[in-house]
Amino acid sequence: MRNALRALELDLRLIGMIGALAVIWIGFDILTGGAFLTPRNLWNLSVQAASIAVMATGMVLVIVTRNIDLSVGSILGFTGMIIGVVQTQFLPDLWGFDHPLTWVVAVLVGIAVGGAIGAFQGVLIAFLGVSSFIVSLGGLLVWRGGAWWVTTGQTVAPMDSLFKRLGGGFEGAIGAGPSWMVGIAAALLAIAVLLASRRRRAHYGFPVRPLWAEGVVIALLTAVILGAVLVVNAYPLPAPIVRRMMEAQGLATDGDLPLIAHGFAIPVLIALAVGALVTFLSSRTRFGRYVFAIGGNPEAAELSGINTRWVMVSVFGLMGALCGLSACIATARLNAATNANGTLDELYVIAAAIIGGTSLAGGVGTIHGAMLGALVMQSLQSGMVLLGVDTPMQNIVVGIVLVAAVYIDTIYRRGVK
Repeated sequence: MRNALRALELDLRLIGMIGALAVIWIGFDILTGGAFLTPRNLWNLSVQAASIAVMATGMVLVIVTRNIDLSVGSILGFTGMIIGVVQTQFLPDLWGFDHPLTWVVAVLVGIAVGGAIGAFQGVLIAFLGVSSFIVSLGGLLVWRGGAWWVTTGQTVAPMDSLFKRLGGGFEGAIGAGPSWMVGIAAALLAIAVLLASRRRRAHYGFPVRPLWAEGVVIALLTAVILGAVLVVNAYPLPAPIVRRMMEAQGLATDGDLPLIAHGFAIPVLIALAVGALVTFLSSRTRFGRYVFAIGGNPEAAELSGINTRWVMVSVFGLMGALCGLSACIATARLNAATNANGTLDELYVIAAAIIGGTSLAGGVGTIHGAMLGALVMQSLQSGMVLLGVDTPMQNIVVGIVLVAAVYIDTIYRRGVK
């Protein structure tokens, strides 16, 4: 077994995380009488985890550089209020309600505002030498208060009809056919990336997996992707919605209604796209190499000619932009901009990154691990909600899991050394 795992080159921490996720899912499914592992709950679980997963990808880079960002939830809340005001007050005066470009402008404004806030905090950290803990702690308070001042505490609703699709729901799902197209394309892309990586390693004389091991990895990835398609397509739209859709098309609704699948939710596809882009950025670009070099040894990175200050500003600017994108997802999902939006999200984002294998000592972290960590955190919360666990106890469990994750990371680093 040990030789087989070595040949497959699988990360033991990733395997352990997948095993822990399986235990969580099976345990909650038993405790809830089979209500957890249903297509409906798994679909909702993926939508709920999307916003945290997007921010967790940026948090990996922040922690890799030996920093922390405690303000991500507050940035999300502040940016969400800006997004709500823009599309309910400013843009309607310009071109009316439900304009086809409203959602585009709202998303761009959210990303721009979040990126500007993140870059501003990065400047304070990199050029003024203020600790990231202090800057982001101050940001947690400042931007949460700013969210209140934008509308003096009023909730802004409703959102643009096209913008709402970014939050999921039946209007934010792509259906069965497009989901199969996305799944097949993702599987082919994953296979192409694996084969290209194998060819590149062989070209430079690096060791490669045995052919049987490469085939096993390809088969596992394909099975996971196509299995996800099967799950999301097994969750049908509610009958009243199907009836309204058929009536709008002038079709008869007297007989049996057809089963129309949700398919993938748009926020899930956004999270997966962000994960792929940040993975490419961190592993295939000069910027990514600089980030991990700074995390490994900041002094050596600076002496080697890396402009560590601007890299730091870029990392926090990217983190802020991802908060703005997550604000779009969260606001669209609620169909409202509220002052409480994003509360305690910083806890879940940091926990997702650490559970996913990002070391607080810096220099180590993976994007896919953080996204899987976000799914673990959301699974815990969703399962406790199904069991009727109150919010204080949920926070206690999340806190315990976070401390345990840091302890496991410490033991793992000792073992590696």
